[in-house]
Amino acid sequence: MGQIFTYVFLAIYSVTIIGILLVVITENRNPLKTLPWIILLTLAPVVGLVIYFFFGQNLSKQHIISRRTRKRMTTELKERRTGSGVIPPHYRPLARMLSTTAAATPLYGSRITPYTDGHSKMEALLAEIATARHHIHLQYYILADDLTTRRLCDALCAKVREGVRVRILYDDVGCAGVKNSFFESLRRNGIEVYSFLRVAFPLFTSKVNYRNHRKIVVIDGRVGFVGGMNIADRYVMGTEWGTWRDTHFKIEGNGALALQTSFLSDWSATTRHVVTGDEYFPLQPAFNTGILQMVASGPFGKWRSLLQAVSYAVTRAEKRVWVQTPYYLPSDVLNNAFQEAALAGIDVTLMLPRRSDSRFIDLASHSFLDDMLKAGVKIALYEPGFLHSKLLVIDDRLTIIGSANMDFRSFEHNFEISGFVYDDEFNRRMSGIFLDDMSRCHLLTPAEWFSRSRGRRVAESFMRIFSPLM
Repeated sequence: MGQIFTYVFLAIYSVTIIGILLVVITENRNPLKTLPWIILLTLAPVVGLVIYFFFGQNLSKQHIISRRTRKRMTTELKERRTGSGVIPPHYRPLARMLSTTAAATPLYGSRITPYTDGHSKMEALLAEIATARHHIHLQYYILADDLTTRRLCDALCAKVREGVRVRILYDDVGCAGVKNSFFESLRRNGIEVYSFLRVAFPLFTSKVNYRNHRKIVVIDGRVGFVGGMNIADRYVMGTEWGTWRDTHFKIEGNGALALQTSFLSDWSATTRHVVTGDEYFPLQPAFNTGILQMVASGPFGKWRSLLQAVSYAVTRAEKRVWVQTPYYLPSDVLNNAFQEAALAGIDVTLMLPRRSDSRFIDLASHSFLDDMLKAGVKIALYEPGFLHSKLLVIDDRLTIIGSANMDFRSFEHNFEISGFVYDDEFNRRMSGIFLDDMSRCHLLTPAEWFSRSRGRRVAESFMRIFSPLM
């Protein structure tokens, strides 16, 4: 009898492995991604099967947000936006691409205020929360149970007592270290709190790799916040080994409606309840003549809208491409775009932290720098602490801001939100911030870099293998 069970088990197991191999092959992925899965599942089927269920399934054809809800939110945004402007001719194909792949509506006249440290961002956020009259919407990858978060939560609870509706979305993986009692205390105080793509069976094995990395606040539909900062002490107080340099933005005007659209779409996907109405999409004043497209990107759907748009914008640069990112783990398309721009004589400067919050990611990121330096890309290492800022300044008119890093996870696995700002005055301001940060950087020289030890090179190459999973 025991032998029969063994044979039955082996038969079922073999059929499962063969079935997964057929699924991987018929999904028509990039061969460079398909081949490693075939090798892993063939040579180490037990380990490969586990890893595949956690990280390998292609869920791009799923629709966690219904087309009907997405269309309704987009229509609401288009109907309530005010003013009209002209996108510079050079960027019209880019804007059209974003409209096609991400339903990103060009919005006129938003006022964007940058914050380069956690303290000023938190003070501005709390000041706006104090003025709320109808609703406050928050969405964060990380909400830590610490002093900074409790201060925010106290302010939110006070607004609930005034009759303001407060809704919170948090990422279940980003907040994995936070006890459920913390969120239950918020619910007891009248705040509506939900986790996005909750990590629990049967969803655990298929969706743990797809996380919501957006950081969004919308207050009364008139003002919003977006950028790289989560809610935790380290974003305000720094780390044990240095400051925490980050960038966040307050957006007033039509851009706040785009943040509202993104939040309410995710809220609908999570709660199965559609929230809409004039009180959530109020008419907005025009503060300037700039144009903004907010791009909500994610792993579900045919197009990798953010990766495609950033790569396209880099290839069409004429003067400079200045990049800030905490992690550099790019796809071949984006990596080649930066190198080709540098080879064409464009000033391409990549600013990374001297040290990030992950030794393994540092090694993987550094494995890409050899070819970048050979192509003429300038590599600037930020010295005072951890550079967590996400920023691209391209030529004189285009600036890309938001939550996305220059890595596989942000472009292919995460739900992110980025703003494409077509405005020369804003571009000058962000260029000034970039240059100010450059004064705190060490500019890496080829001679210095290529003299590093062989052991270091081997470690970098080894960690690069795992870069799509980081």
